[in-house]
Amino acid sequence: MGSLAGVFTIILLSMSLSSFLSEKISAVRGNHKVEGSLYDFRINALDGTEIDFSQYKGKKLLIVNTASNCGFTPQYADLQKLHEQYGDKVVVLGFPANNFLWQEPAGNAEIAAFCEKNYGVTFQMFEKISVKGKDRHELYRWLEGMTGKLPSWNFCKYLVNEDATTVKFFPSRVNPLDKEILDGIIDS
Repeated sequence: MGSLAGVFTIILLSMSLSSFLSEKISAVRGNHKVEGSLYDFRINALDGTEIDFSQYKGKKLLIVNTASNCGFTPQYADLQKLHEQYGDKVVVLGFPANNFLWQEPAGNAEIAAFCEKNYGVTFQMFEKISVKGKDRHELYRWLEGMTGKLPSWNFCKYLVNEDATTVKFFPSRVNPLDKEILDGIIDS
């Protein structure tokens, strides 16, 4: 009987260790519990005005980390087209970040001037934030919790549904006007 109890003890310990390791591996992969709502955020625009995300309830959002000196910077033009053509279906939100090879070194006023002068940007742009690393903004922690993905470069996109319960990630190479993004905006 003693050896049978020992076998059960080993099995229980093995199951506990397996469960513990599984939780740790999930945490390392970025599968974080999402706390709070997207609509709890208040973030400053480029001009310093605080934007309350509760105003976006019931709207689809395309959240994009941007940079002025990147090979993907011309996507500003297509983000603006998306804003103009589909602004009744999706709100474009731009977040300048200097996380990838220092491709957004400018301050907020310079970023605003660059976007307006070069691309005629009228969609909502926010103050420069960090989108990865220990100092990443809480919004990007929330997005990672929803998707398990962090931006791998500038101009990564997150398409958020109307009640912020579903978020789809698109890497930099996916243009804002690509079919897979437009399908998520128009068809759903």
